[in-house]
Amino acid sequence: MLPFCGCSCFKIYKFFQTLSKCLPQDFSVAVYKHLYNLKENRMWISADRLDLKLLGCDIDPDLIRRATESNSFPESISYVTLDVMDSASREAVLKPYLEKLDRTSFDICFCMSVTMWIHLNHGDQGLLDFLLYVSGLCKALLIEPQPWKCYRAAARRLRKLGKSRFNHFSTLSIKGDMAHKIQQFLTTDCNMELVRCFGSTNWDRSLLLFKKRSLSQE
Repeated sequence: MLPFCGCSCFKIYKFFQTLSKCLPQDFSVAVYKHLYNLKENRMWISADRLDLKLLGCDIDPDLIRRATESNSFPESISYVTLDVMDSASREAVLKPYLEKLDRTSFDICFCMSVTMWIHLNHGDQGLLDFLLYVSGLCKALLIEPQPWKCYRAAARRLRKLGKSRFNHFSTLSIKGDMAHKIQQFLTTDCNMELVRCFGSTNWDRSLLLFKKRSLSQE
């Protein structure tokens, strides 16, 4: 059994990250091909190889509804509305999901395009709390930190729309090289080690893979 958990904006990713723009080695393409192969050859594949479970989470119920409706592999992939910063919601959603699989943690978590929004809406401490929580939820963590220029762009878009600015933007002390700041916190305070930096995505964001540090390395 291989349980995975991912937090991302499904609507935006599905619009921009079409298969034609993905590299052949991209994980999303690899998983899709793997699941499609399992579906097409179910009679000839051993049961243990079919036990791949993925849980996708987003705070927007409309995005979750759309993702669920277009889900080609409902036996392997589930989508759920979740505010990951709400401890009660996390407990109500993630704990039963893991217990159903007889697990206490995920093999890997994916955090795609979420760190900036958590940072802007919950401040420096909110970002650190999120990183501490999600790193304790998994054995490996793949994270895509949005660079500081995305923060400024988000603030500008909000001003152009005539809406009030983000609660914490002007008070943030964690700024600058966000990929480095996040990497530093995960390796210093979260018992994680950097496995690899996969360079930049199409949106010029770092893609960082971490794993739980073994007891012998502590």
